[in-house]
Amino acid sequence: MSNTFPKLHNAMWPGIVGKGSPDAEPFISLDRMLDLTKSTTINGQHFDGVDLFLFDPHVNIDLSEDDVKKIADKIAGHGLSVGSLVAPVWPGTVGDSAMGGPEQRAKFVLAVKKACRIAEIFNRHGVRKYGVIRIDAADGPSHWLEDPVGNTKKIASTFREAGIVAAAHGERLAAEGEICWGGMHSWKNMVDLLEQTDMPGTVGFQADLAHTYLYLLGYNAPEHALLKEGYSESEFSAAYAKMTDALRPWTIDFHVAQNDGTVHGTGTHDKTGRHCLADDPKGKLDIVAASNFWLKGAADRGIRHICWDGCMFPNTTLEDPKTWVTILAAMLKVREASGWKA
Repeated sequence: MSNTFPKLHNAMWPGIVGKGSPDAEPFISLDRMLDLTKSTTINGQHFDGVDLFLFDPHVNIDLSEDDVKKIADKIAGHGLSVGSLVAPVWPGTVGDSAMGGPEQRAKFVLAVKKACRIAEIFNRHGVRKYGVIRIDAADGPSHWLEDPVGNTKKIASTFREAGIVAAAHGERLAAEGEICWGGMHSWKNMVDLLEQTDMPGTVGFQADLAHTYLYLLGYNAPEHALLKEGYSESEFSAAYAKMTDALRPWTIDFHVAQNDGTVHGTGTHDKTGRHCLADDPKGKLDIVAASNFWLKGAADRGIRHICWDGCMFPNTTLEDPKTWVTILAAMLKVREASGWKA
């Protein structure tokens, strides 16, 4: 019998991240993203659920309980579950910099509190039975570099405050390491931040294959690079093992993705690891093998699902049904290689 866990989710935020600004492509509605997800099947296999960005135009963080329930009904009506939720922690949304002043950091914690309210409604509805709330530092490496020690201390303090709020709601927070987030822009800085936050089991790490590949190259932190261009297969394996051994114990949420070794940004989103198609010939990762590094012991860390992240894919790519078939095929291979039956 094939593995039934982790459940396979599709991210909804590629329909809005990096889109909607004057110089970017238009948003793709939540309804359309759900339709694309639901309609993807391979020999009777399908996506089990979706992960959501709690931000307009998909899910306004301040929606009434009745309106959140309507969204839950809609998702459940597609035969899908809700997993992890992205809290709007950035300046210009509800939140603000995790390394800012007291008012900014209070806004960050408020964003997490509001996300927990939405999560609670989904949980009571029954459409959501697992998943985390995703956060980051909501600020960039250049600001962090002005005072690395002091700013990491501030971010850790903010994450602890947010963690207390999350724990009170029965939630966990996962900080997604990306090269564009200050204090989280290298694998070593990420480990340091998690250790200083010191809330294992409540505040952990969200690993994304595309973003963590750039960790290996030290894109925004050359001093922490584990690989140089032209590396051998054995050098890659050693470097990947070192990175994942350091971060895997903290990993409570996981994104399947592909990266071609470059960075990319669209609209208002900063440049970060480029997400590529699962079968991109320029892809640097063996998706199944790389996922296995992160998913060792996943069930013991409370991971019940994994998610495909196609962040900043062009709309033509997102609208192409072949895109999703290719992605689902890759995820099914990941589950068969690294999953479990119960």
